[in-house]
Amino acid sequence: MSKIRLLMVDDHEIVRAGLRMLLQTQPDIEIVAEADNGRDAVARARELQPDIVLMDISLPDLDGFEATQQIKRALPKTAVLALTMHESDEYFFKMLQAGASGYVPKKAAPTDLVTAIRTVYEGGVFLYPALAKSLVRDYIGRATEGSERAALDGLTEREQEVLKLIADGLTNQEIADKLTISVKTVERHRANIMGKLNLHSRTELVKYAIRKGMIDVEG
Repeated sequence: MSKIRLLMVDDHEIVRAGLRMLLQTQPDIEIVAEADNGRDAVARARELQPDIVLMDISLPDLDGFEATQQIKRALPKTAVLALTMHESDEYFFKMLQAGASGYVPKKAAPTDLVTAIRTVYEGGVFLYPALAKSLVRDYIGRATEGSERAALDGLTEREQEVLKLIADGLTNQEIADKLTISVKTVERHRANIMGKLNLHSRTELVKYAIRKGMIDVEG
């Protein structure tokens, strides 16, 4: 089985040491190099062409946003996974726009990080639950304001209600309990929502939101 080749980027040695200890215990992950600044991260990525770059945002010389953009332009097949102390929506959306395939706060559990690495390696998008909630809320807000009004108008009142509850982070069971309907009915509504918006996965939702310009990160 081929290993996931990972470039680790963080300007704090103690953080890199902790990550190294965690990731070296994973049989399917190999740290091929480390970098402590953005320019070195881009150079090492170009040289080694890793599967994944684990990218901090606050870096000397070149920040994580610009480093991510440069890496994605040069190596579109290399996935970038943000691992950062910043949890604001602004940083989250800006990293997605830069080309990151996932966003994990440093307070996350080690298992979340390992799952995120494997998810983006397989071509998926990993969003920490609280941040995924922000993305869906942003989508709904812009839809109701008019940027995607036509698409949202294609949903029934019940589907819009379910969509808003999804944005609030409720599970299928919690939505079913709140609306006094069965879980199967909730699942059907979710399928209808994705179908009417022509979306089939979380990955497509992220790409769609970015492509349509529904995310505004300018301060």
